[in-house]
Amino acid sequence: MLENTNVKTLDKVVVRFSGDSGDGMQLAGNIFTNVSAGLGNQVSTFPDYPAEIRAPQGSLGGVSGFQVSVGKGVHTPGDSCDVLISMNAAALKQNHRFLKPGGVIIVDIDSFRESDLKKAQYATDNPFEELGIKAQIVEVPVTTMTKAALADSGLDNKSVLKCRNIFALGLVCWLFDRPLEAALHHLRKKFAKKPAVFEANAKVLQAGYDYGHNIHASVSTYRVETEDPKPGIYTDINGNTATAWGLIMASEKCGRPLFLGSYPITPATDILHELAKRKDLGVKACQMEDEIAGVCSAIGASFAGNLAVTSTSGPGLALKSEGIGLAVMAELPLVVIDVQRGGPSTGLPTKTEQTDLMQALYGRNGESPVAVVAPASPTDCFTMAFEACRIAVEHMTPVILLSDAFIGNGSSAWRVPEADEYPQIKTPDVPAEELADHSWHAYERRENLGRYWPVGGIEGAAHRLGGLEKDSVTGAISNDPANHEKMVMLRREKIARIADDIPSLELLGDKDADTLLIGWGGTYGHLHSAVDELNAAGRRVALAHFRYINPLPKNTGEVLARYSRIIVAELNTGMFADYLQCRYPDAHILRINKIQGQPFAVSEIVDRVTKYMEED
Repeated sequence: MLENTNVKTLDKVVVRFSGDSGDGMQLAGNIFTNVSAGLGNQVSTFPDYPAEIRAPQGSLGGVSGFQVSVGKGVHTPGDSCDVLISMNAAALKQNHRFLKPGGVIIVDIDSFRESDLKKAQYATDNPFEELGIKAQIVEVPVTTMTKAALADSGLDNKSVLKCRNIFALGLVCWLFDRPLEAALHHLRKKFAKKPAVFEANAKVLQAGYDYGHNIHASVSTYRVETEDPKPGIYTDINGNTATAWGLIMASEKCGRPLFLGSYPITPATDILHELAKRKDLGVKACQMEDEIAGVCSAIGASFAGNLAVTSTSGPGLALKSEGIGLAVMAELPLVVIDVQRGGPSTGLPTKTEQTDLMQALYGRNGESPVAVVAPASPTDCFTMAFEACRIAVEHMTPVILLSDAFIGNGSSAWRVPEADEYPQIKTPDVPAEELADHSWHAYERRENLGRYWPVGGIEGAAHRLGGLEKDSVTGAISNDPANHEKMVMLRREKIARIADDIPSLELLGDKDADTLLIGWGGTYGHLHSAVDELNAAGRRVALAHFRYINPLPKNTGEVLARYSRIIVAELNTGMFADYLQCRYPDAHILRINKIQGQPFAVSEIVDRVTKYMEED
């Protein structure tokens, strides 16, 4: 028996789990991520699963993947992986291209029979040679070993086979020196109501770890560096959960109950699921019959004084457009969460894009301005959900939060904030003296042009609002042309004044460079990593990443004017670049675009920026 001495020490390492949709790759990947986050590693994940509910077992169309990067300085899940776990032949064929040269492939060799190779459309009986794989290949009889570990468990064959992913997880925990106690903790929570299933998985986890420890071949193992985190409670959190928790924090900080009116849609449904669990915090989460009912129920809740939210993806945002217009006219606080996916129509339901930007900015009839914000990472979803609520309430306007599938499903290590780290939200209640003497008017405005928020059912707060144009003071229906133009300009200026209430645009990288790379939303990690690589290679580049889209930060024009070369990178055909060019026509803007349902690779950004710089 050989003692393994081939240990690689890395600042960060990337692992990709791959198998059939029913093989539990997302669960194994999530547990590995949580265990790593608990050790003080930074983490970033990319769940990559097909849209088919259940493609034929062993087919190329049914492969599901989960990639995670752990270590120091982690901003993305990684362009390629150090270790690839392939639970069958189809998974190997679909995912071998993600493996770094000289990396490790762990395969369940029991799933590479002649019939498996045929299903995966191999032309020969040697898949590794056929694919030209140059890697350390570890052939593990995962299925056989799982069955042996559970021979006396009393579980049926189907239940036994469902534990194969946990055997693979145990092997990976050995490979990266992860403590099994932490993995067991997450399994215990997962199967709390099924003790027999937990015991089976615990046994298989240990079997996988022991197999790695006793392996009779030299294979690279990894020591992953950690950094000293800020003291506090840490957890691994995905973007949709962080969004839900940010909404709850905002509800606490503004003193209004949280209401979610929503209809299930990929990839936003987890927000509804998470908030439906939070009745103990006073959350009201209602699954409505369709997208229109979702937004209209939220508008009704806002009329009644609730912090009102509706969640969706691109097709649902289109259906909600008329309702959002009503909230613009009534000047009600409303948060609309759009977790973007590939389109148009049903498009690519499980894949990421940034193609709803123009719809968010302009996708309503008439002059219908709303605020638009976009989180930059899974953990930033918490902050920007809170910000969306703060802006909606303090400025009495609908706010669209543009998340996306990459950060909504992806996760990062997150420090649970203290309550005093987020400000109180100033709810614009009608002054008590004006309620008492009935002297207030529905469209009486405050300094920021937002109106007051009267709550029906309170004495003196009776008022009438609707979808027809209103008098600029009383709120009575008005067809006066001059009044209509005045109201259009008031609503427009109200959104513009939000710029006084948001942070200035910040720069990263080499701030004195001639080249400025610009991004927005969930591309932040890839652009940040690309700028770090470019600067390390001697190519001077700065980064400006936008989280506030409408209005833009007040110093945007000043920042753009400082750079002779401006490059906007986004997962669409150039929507944000067009938006900036329209507002700052003197800026010469270059573009990097990708519309494949996949996030950027850092190498793609580095190569394109380098090419632009070399063209001068």
